[in-house]
Amino acid sequence: MRQGGHGYGQDAGQEAMSGDAAALWPRVAEGLRRDLGVRTFDHWLKPVRFADYCTLSGVVTLETASRFSANWINERFGDRLELAWRHHLPSVRSVLVRAGNATAERGAVMAATPPLPTFEPPAAPAAPSPFDAKLGFDRFIVARSNILAANAARRMAMEEAPQFNPLYLCSGTGQGKTHLLHAIAQAYAAAHPTANIILMSAEKFMLEFVGALRGGDMMAFKARLRAADLLLLDDLQFVIGKKPTQEELLHTIDDLMCAGKRLVVTADRPPAMLDGVEARLLSRLSGGLVADIEAPEDDLRERIIRQRLAAMPMVEVPDDVVAYLVKHFTRNIRELEGALNKLLAYAALTGARIDLMLAEDRLAENVRSARPRITIDEIQRAVCAHYKLDKSEMASKRRVRAIARPRQVAMYLAKELTPRSYPEIGRRFGGRDHSTVIHAVRTVEALRVADGELDAEIAAIRRSLNS
Repeated sequence: MRQGGHGYGQDAGQEAMSGDAAALWPRVAEGLRRDLGVRTFDHWLKPVRFADYCTLSGVVTLETASRFSANWINERFGDRLELAWRHHLPSVRSVLVRAGNATAERGAVMAATPPLPTFEPPAAPAAPSPFDAKLGFDRFIVARSNILAANAARRMAMEEAPQFNPLYLCSGTGQGKTHLLHAIAQAYAAAHPTANIILMSAEKFMLEFVGALRGGDMMAFKARLRAADLLLLDDLQFVIGKKPTQEELLHTIDDLMCAGKRLVVTADRPPAMLDGVEARLLSRLSGGLVADIEAPEDDLRERIIRQRLAAMPMVEVPDDVVAYLVKHFTRNIRELEGALNKLLAYAALTGARIDLMLAEDRLAENVRSARPRITIDEIQRAVCAHYKLDKSEMASKRRVRAIARPRQVAMYLAKELTPRSYPEIGRRFGGRDHSTVIHAVRTVEALRVADGELDAEIAAIRRSLNS
């Protein structure tokens, strides 16, 4: 039994402070309605009622209709609720949303907010896993070309905090970056069953950001990403040049890093080669571990094929066909597996026996398309070698003819021999505008018709690139 006036006064103070906090809830709710947008607020927060405020712990307790709603609000809007409450009541340290009914003593206060629904929504069916079960660590073959990335990925998925964070995986297409993302997500989920894991492409991040911006749902978008325990972003190169998206990504990374959360990013090139990306974002991405995945060596390509065939014991593929695949599909694993799939499908659908003759016949077109593609960097080097220039002149502002004409030739060849767009080419030539590249291409096209010497020079550079 409590004795003394001091104890009684503390209880009374607690009741008074709780009542004051209850009176603030309509104002807090109105501010949230403005910030989050009417649609988001009405769907999630309108049914919420004030339950309690403890002055000793600084915890505000709110109530909603179901455990599902409470968990969702805590996860998506917890930080925003805390900020909103502190704006009106600085002593608030945290906000907790729970399922249940508020006490009868506060009925008059709660009447100011909409009543709780009288029914419990039916349990939603279990959602399918967003992670591909076929892309686990057990099916990722490790070799010299990918051992750093594979080991770093395993560390990122372990229970203890990783030594390097964020983890940045970079390689050309089809080398296993996305496989490792799904493997990390599945292993981390197994070690942390209640963790909030978000795996999305950088393009999806950009589209959701733009949609939230236009729909007035930015706070919900921010809250969802910042609630992640593990965020995995695939193909970062697709946000190149998108400054508002980069700014939001930078803030997301900063918040996750400060909270001790984990971040994994993939791209087709190292951070330093991501033209058009803000220096601050590059600094954050380079601050953990940058792990390259190199082109798969012969041994790795053969082991991948053998692994696939081991799962199909009824299919016979001779060793010389395996050697043919290993020899001709060297650029990436995706093309290698695609060629094998094409061969297996043809044999299964036609009844043909798989042999070297069949492989050479059916995969001829695949072999031609699998030849290494020419890059802008290789074009610049070839042009500079032909005209005896330093490669830095490709990005310089100098306009003397002896430099400007080779630069135009390099831009022309970049458009002819690579799939890059005019803006992308412009960025690789010192950040020039796309209209400059268009002018260069049209100029060289006209000169090739009128100037036989220049036409011969361009033909010689093309031969050197294809040799």
